[in-house]
Amino acid sequence: MTGTLINMTTVFIGSLVGTLIGSRLPDKIHQTVIHGIGLMTLVVGMQMALKTHNILIPLFSVLLGGILGEWWHFDNSLKQFGRWLEEHVGNYIGTKDERSLTRAFVTASLVFCIGPLTILGAIQDGLTGDYTLLAIKSLLDGFTSFAFAASLGPGVILSLITILIFQGGISVLAMAVGSGLGNVTPETLWVVEMTATGGVLILGLGLLLLELKEIRVANLLPSVFLAPLIVVLLQALHISF
Repeated sequence: MTGTLINMTTVFIGSLVGTLIGSRLPDKIHQTVIHGIGLMTLVVGMQMALKTHNILIPLFSVLLGGILGEWWHFDNSLKQFGRWLEEHVGNYIGTKDERSLTRAFVTASLVFCIGPLTILGAIQDGLTGDYTLLAIKSLLDGFTSFAFAASLGPGVILSLITILIFQGGISVLAMAVGSGLGNVTPETLWVVEMTATGGVLILGLGLLLLELKEIRVANLLPSVFLAPLIVVLLQALHISF
């Protein structure tokens, strides 16, 4: 959990500084910064997605994950939680309508919790106590949270809740499962396909930040966990891919 606590600290600092500075910046700067982040998010998502060894695995993962996500209403639940936070916390942190706490919370939560560094770092931290990957992620998230908070508002700081539950939960689970996960590296097949599937979701976030398409990315979250299960199933059936 050490890595997650470090991550939460950098996001808190970045969000706080971004909120203080962002309120003084013109709206055009807010918009340009978000569009710049959106473009870079597309680049990162494409890099992640192209790592797949077989495009059918992310494809089926996203299809099945999307069905499950819509069935379980992940996106709606996350937004409802964001609206609840906006109603009960918004007044205390100075959120304005044009800088929606819900949008900031949902967007930041997804960005900070989807990606190989989140999964690998949390597993490594839980298994061995090595939080090197999460320390790197913490530095990146610190700068990203600054940019997000400057443009989207103080709601970004509430993504700390998601980081604690999601990333911290993976670390605790890895700690409990122990050696059953084996030697996990970035080249491990299930990690590769999980990363590629996560890249598809990151692409969706990029389109959302660029205001090109409203995609319920949260409803696709189950696909990130379905990808490694598909890989394990194919390996158990001795099907090469």
